Amino acid sequence: MALALAEKFQVAAITATLVSAGWIVAGAIYLDREESAQIASELEKHQPADPIGEEQIEAGEAAMLSGAPDYRAQASTQSEGEAATLMIPVLGVSAADLVDTFSDERGGGTQLHEALDISADRGATVRAAAPGTIERMARSVVGGNTIYVRSVDEKTIYYYAHLAEYAEGLNEGQQVRRGQRLGTVGTSGQADPSSPHLHFEVIRTTPEAEWWEPATSVNPHSLLVRQQS
Repeated sequence: MALALAEKFQVAAITATLVSAGWIVAGAIYLDREESAQIASELEKHQPADPIGEEQIEAGEAAMLSGAPDYRAQASTQSEGEAATLMIPVLGVSAADLVDTFSDERGGGTQLHEALDISADRGATVRAAAPGTIERMARSVVGGNTIYVRSVDEKTIYYYAHLAEYAEGLNEGQQVRRGQRLGTVGTSGQADPSSPHLHFEVIRTTPEAEWWEPATSVNPHSLLVRQQS
């Protein structure tokens, strides 16, 4: 009798464990679907009427000093059509939340920031602002976990830095769609540990230029605020 009772308690415990695990898995799936639905909703809301389709880090600075070709004079400004495809690269951040940090000074006033710092909670989703191909994924002293995505027309590089982690499965050479998850907001590199944010840079270049070669930065703030308004 005691043995039978013990077996019943064991079966009950196993059943409760399995049910709990099932609810945990179901909850994770629900949250993932909820995030995907939010991205899809924003994509539909800001889809342009006529879609066009799908800091410099240490190596770049060294190449600039060594006499690498300067493609800045050849780089064109971002077209209206291309700018219209941009979406804010941090999930849950609106245009009203963006602060223009493009002209802020860095290095004790020796250089300009030339990028947009998008503040967000640590772990917030970082997504592709535009479609393209991952040209470089690397960890640098300054930028921490970084991603360089070259646009479909190969004339723009979207630079994401200070990521806490990369999205699972991302690789160099991989094509990404607009809104695709790239990683999470963090403070890797030389970011202030108390201020998690995404360093987002839009770099105009040429198809012939490498990701690290000198190019022209465009203010993401004006592009994103105009596109979201």
